[in-house]
Amino acid sequence: MEEQNEESRDMETAAEALAADSVAETTPEPTPQAEAEPRQVPDEPAAVGETDHAADEAPAEATPAEPAGEPGAPAVAGEEPDDGRKWYVVHCYSGYENKVRHNLEQRIESMGMKDKIFDVVVPTEEEIEVRDGKRRTVERRVFPGYILVQMILSEESWYVVRNTPGVTGFVGMGNEPTPLRPEEVAQIVRRMEAEAPRVKVTYKAGQKVRIIDGPFNDFIGTVADLDMERAKVRVMVSFFGRETPVELDFLQVEKA
Repeated sequence: MEEQNEESRDMETAAEALAADSVAETTPEPTPQAEAEPRQVPDEPAAVGETDHAADEAPAEATPAEPAGEPGAPAVAGEEPDDGRKWYVVHCYSGYENKVRHNLEQRIESMGMKDKIFDVVVPTEEEIEVRDGKRRTVERRVFPGYILVQMILSEESWYVVRNTPGVTGFVGMGNEPTPLRPEEVAQIVRRMEAEAPRVKVTYKAGQKVRIIDGPFNDFIGTVADLDMERAKVRVMVSFFGRETPVELDFLQVEKA
């Protein structure tokens, strides 16, 4: 009986050893090369906060900065000081514009108002007129009966201007003086600084005129129309019994 038991134990031991060998053959051992290679992990998209942070840390050289303007530089060269000064129209007696300007300038000096009233102007322009067949250049007032005053409006400055001899009042709505708009001031300045004098026209459409210059000198004709922009006049002249239109300069014609 004991011999059978030992034989049975030997057979069990042999079976266990055979099973172990079989497991060892079917399970390969990891190679050194597989252990050396790192495991590849697919890249994951960065979070929104991380992306913005990375963009903030980009080198400053990537986008060159534009040169900054000089501090305190005026927006428009030659603009008037922004202290509230404006141009106002003052009514005065016609024909006394220069006298009123002189009186006002004296009051500004004597009453110490140079820091409130800055300039007094009588707008004028040069004009050519033809009289008795002769041309002459005269200085004509742009706005007869008015002067322009540049000032900071206050009770004191209003009093100085309003009580100047010859002044009858400010131009405005009610008792409140109305300042000129910048474009109105610019238009007046252009008229005063014009290089070519204006031509004074003493005739109008339908009137008889005499031609005083050119091939039709001494002819009498009738004004058909006036072109103020080109300073031209079209005159109907009787030539060989037929009415013929002739275009002339303003200075080639005078009232008959």
